[in-house]
Amino acid sequence: MHVIVIASQKGGTSKSTLALNLAVAATRAEVGPVVMIDVDPQQTLTRWWKEREAETPALASTVITELPAKIVGLKEAGFRYCFIDTPPAVTASIRAVIEQADLVLIPCNPSPADLWAVGATIDLCRDRQKPFAFILTRAVPRASYTVDGMAALSEHGQVFGVMHNRVAFARVAEGLAAAEVEPRGEATREISVLWTFVQDRFRDRTKGRKKERV
Repeated sequence: MHVIVIASQKGGTSKSTLALNLAVAATRAEVGPVVMIDVDPQQTLTRWWKEREAETPALASTVITELPAKIVGLKEAGFRYCFIDTPPAVTASIRAVIEQADLVLIPCNPSPADLWAVGATIDLCRDRQKPFAFILTRAVPRASYTVDGMAALSEHGQVFGVMHNRVAFARVAEGLAAAEVEPRGEATREISVLWTFVQDRFRDRTKGRKKERV
C-alpha cells in the first residue's frame, strides 16, 4: 500500500481538498481500493465523507498513536492507496504521521507568508528522509505571483502542479470532488495531472527496486 501524507505547517492551504480529490482520482483510475485517514482536528475530510453518497473512497478512523497499526491493518485488508490529512502545524504528532509516509505532498498558497512557512515542513521531511513534492494551491490563473510561487518552490524540490482557485473545488459540503462536479472542467484536469505525477512517482520507485534485484 502506498501512503501519501498531505502536510503543511500553515492552515488554509487546501490540504483536505487536495486529499479528497486525489483519493477520488485514484478511485476513478481503478488502481485498487483507496482509503483516507483524517487526523486533522477540524475533521474536514470526515465531514465530506459523511455527506457523500458514494461508498468509495473508504474512510478509516484512528488516532495518531495507533496509526502504524492501522496502516498495517489497511494494507492487509488489500487497500492500495492511503491518503492522510494532517493538522496545520509542525508538532511531534505530525512527525509521527510523516514517519508512515511513502510520499509527502506539501500544498502551499502562492503568498509570501505561505512560502516563508513551508521551510519547517521541508525540514521535517528531510530529517525523516521522506520524499516530498509541492502543490501550489489557491492560485489565480495568469497571475504573476502564481508563476513566482512556482519558481520559489522549485528551488527546494519538485512541484507536481497547480490547483487554481476554482468553484469546483468548493463543493466539499456536498460530498463531491471536482471530477464529479465538472468531469470535463479545468479543476478536474488539474487533479488528473497531480494524480498522474503521484502514480508515476510510485511506478518509478517500483522500477528502481526491480533493477536492484537483478
